[in-house]
Amino acid sequence: MQSLAQLNLSKSVMHQLLCLLALMPLVIGQQALAQSDNNRSVEVTSADTFTAAKPAQRIVALAPHIVEMLFEIGAGDRIVATVEYANHPAAAKAIPRIGNHAGVSMEKLLSYQPDLVLFWQGGNQAQDLAKMRSLGLNVRLSDPKALEDVAKELVMLGELTGQTHIAQHRAEQFMAKLHHIEAQYQGKQALSVFYQLWSAPLMTINQASWINQLITSCNATNVFANAPTKTPQVSIENVLVAMPEVIVIPDASSAAGSKQPDAGWQQWPQIPAVKKQQIIHTQGDVMHRFSSNMLTGLADMCQQLDSFRE
Repeated sequence: MQSLAQLNLSKSVMHQLLCLLALMPLVIGQQALAQSDNNRSVEVTSADTFTAAKPAQRIVALAPHIVEMLFEIGAGDRIVATVEYANHPAAAKAIPRIGNHAGVSMEKLLSYQPDLVLFWQGGNQAQDLAKMRSLGLNVRLSDPKALEDVAKELVMLGELTGQTHIAQHRAEQFMAKLHHIEAQYQGKQALSVFYQLWSAPLMTINQASWINQLITSCNATNVFANAPTKTPQVSIENVLVAMPEVIVIPDASSAAGSKQPDAGWQQWPQIPAVKKQQIIHTQGDVMHRFSSNMLTGLADMCQQLDSFRE
């Protein structure tokens, strides 16, 4: 039986997770999940604390969550270019694309003459940032690591675009809704959860992943919280030992072809979650992207979990 100490994320598994990311735009945050353990560390310098003499008017937003936030604070019409999977709100689909998590076309980026480039430290390439700096571009880093960082980033974007009032209001709304969700469940029975990040290979997350905070916000516990890597590959035997009460499966959407492949859980009735038919599907495309909209997916997951409490 494979022990937790032996759990590792191989290069082949990393490749398969990146394929998952293409299916599940964020987030899964997940562009950040596997990659943040790799070479994504970027030193923050004074170049990243750019404050425009006037609000930014031509913005290149290099992450889907940044695009969502800019629209949320009323600055979406200033985005001149973005990356693949920036698909929310609907107006974002019309924004020109200049790259993805694998890299950005500097030639295309420069052609849009941005006065501000918003770079995602968890999901963009470090060498792209180095090139942007060498070209003298005004860059600001986005580096959310916890749910509360959504509010902080909204405020930051408000300062950069001159939308400070609405940004502050949206940030306060986000924190109030998050605290409301957490308060609803913290006094209730705790549930043990296996979070199936992906089914082939079988993967999950540990407590270092911000997705773990989504689970604990519902007053549930992640059975692999103490795994040694952020996105460990596990075996069915590992899950059998952990004996989760609920299996949570995040999907790209409810649309056909957007669900994870079947992991064959019904073959393992020894697992309490399988025996009691406590397997739920959640809105991974919503929950796994740092924006206010992630709380819609969180509320849905918490409600589904709550239905299993005695």
